[in-house]
Amino acid sequence: MASVTRALLILFFLALLPQLRTPILLSSAHHLPVPFLCHPDQAKQLLQLKRSFSFVDSTTTLSSWQDGTDCCLWEGIGCDASSGNVTVLDLNNRGLFSHGLDPAVFSLTSLRRLDLSMNDFSGDPVDDGRLWLPDNIPATGFDRFTLLTHLNLSYLGLRGPIPDGIGKLVNLLSLDLSSSIVSDGYDVPDVPDDSYIDYSYPLWVLNFDTLVANLSNLRELYLDGVDLSYSGHGWCTTLATYVPRLEILSMANCALTGPISKSLSRLSSLLVLNLQENYNITAGPFPEFLMDFINLTMLRLSNINLQGWFPSRPFQSKNLRVLDLSFNQNLTGHVPNFSNASSLGSLMLHGTSLLPVELKASTSFVSLKELSLDGNLVSVDFLSSFGTLGSLCKLDLAFDTASELGPVLSWIGHHKNITRLVIIYANFTEIAPALISNYFKTLRSLIICACTLPRHVLHAVGNLTGLQTLQLFNCRMTGSSTLPSSIGNLTNLRDLYIVQCGFSGPMPAAIGRLTNLRNMYVYSAQFSGPIPATIGKLTNLENLYIEDGISGPIPATIGNLTHLNSVKFFG
Repeated sequence: MASVTRALLILFFLALLPQLRTPILLSSAHHLPVPFLCHPDQAKQLLQLKRSFSFVDSTTTLSSWQDGTDCCLWEGIGCDASSGNVTVLDLNNRGLFSHGLDPAVFSLTSLRRLDLSMNDFSGDPVDDGRLWLPDNIPATGFDRFTLLTHLNLSYLGLRGPIPDGIGKLVNLLSLDLSSSIVSDGYDVPDVPDDSYIDYSYPLWVLNFDTLVANLSNLRELYLDGVDLSYSGHGWCTTLATYVPRLEILSMANCALTGPISKSLSRLSSLLVLNLQENYNITAGPFPEFLMDFINLTMLRLSNINLQGWFPSRPFQSKNLRVLDLSFNQNLTGHVPNFSNASSLGSLMLHGTSLLPVELKASTSFVSLKELSLDGNLVSVDFLSSFGTLGSLCKLDLAFDTASELGPVLSWIGHHKNITRLVIIYANFTEIAPALISNYFKTLRSLIICACTLPRHVLHAVGNLTGLQTLQLFNCRMTGSSTLPSSIGNLTNLRDLYIVQCGFSGPMPAAIGRLTNLRNMYVYSAQFSGPIPATIGKLTNLENLYIEDGISGPIPATIGNLTHLNSVKFFG
């Protein structure tokens, strides 16, 4: 009987359970909300930071950054799960604009990672119609980030001396203050501007020792475009003494002086070393100790006054992916030797005096994607010694003899994955049009500089319908020097540069068929006559620059170009 009673009580309780449970769930859902993880004071500072941004050209409006919501759930924000402190602020490459770095950011003292890179905090001050650029990097506040391990303020438009407070961030593992991008010299046309603004060194270091003396934990240091000229000749010793555990060192275009000293050999953990464009470095031999860095994956030493005979022994690293020795004109000897080249993806040797040597049969360049050569190295015999370069997609060649052009072009034609081709100092007079039309169908970018170009070759270029970029610089036209109407066949073209070329006659009306064009620069190309009205069909144009011998009125059809960001005409 007792068991029956117990069973009835259990059934009665189960029948009541839904009624008992419902008000409890409602209470937890509506009357006992889960508290925000974010601290209100930190949310307040983040909202102040947001108010300092302009979103006109941005890729975001930070719409999730709303007062009264949990800032730990906002775009670009990360919080510690236990304390709720903001530890990450990452707004990299959002297209944000600001008049400098708002002091509110320095209140976020719990940050471990701060990345504001690739935005524009330069402001736009105007003085008497000309731009003036005062210092805008905060002199104080950085020393409050005592927990910071990663700081990236690169390409942000900051100007002035790098604050001493950054040198006090003892927990830093990665520091990036880069402020300039080194161009290869081909992709940007030499177009003059009415105003001159020196952006060469917007940031500078007054004392390199002070910057790095306390950063012994640093593994990555990027200072591209930062002026280090005040630091004298001892920069190698400074690095070796204070940050010997560096794995990435990138100091391109830093106005470094003095020699590359042997002390740099103590940075034996380096994976990446980039010192390119420091042309005031004391002329000297290639630092042979770099060949013993077994972990090296990237070595960029372009235009740093290397001279003398290049070492004959091979690089010991089996993981070397990039080697750039370009624009060291007094560097001679044979081309570099590799113990294992299977990982090498980029080899840049143009602008040197290196001599060709038949590459070892055991050396495989199966990963080579980018190759740049000139002078004696541009020969079919040397190119053939690489074997089949099935991965090659970018090729830059500067010729010094016309006789090699035909055979070299045939060699190029057998590499079907090449999409970008740069040819300099070549004479195309004897080249059959079929060689261009048939062999270069895979090209997406063609750059021809300081070459002799007959009209039949230019006409054949018009058959390369896959082209997205065509750049003609300082070329001499032969025969009929009008621009062929076949250029109108390049309907996939997005960028057209014609600079200092000897054309004659009017710009062809066929230019109006290039309806995918985004950028068009015509400078000293010696066209004559009016701008064709068909230019109004280029409705995707964003930048239009024509300075030439044009005459007549600007066609009214220009008004159709509603996407233009900039336009300049000079007769």
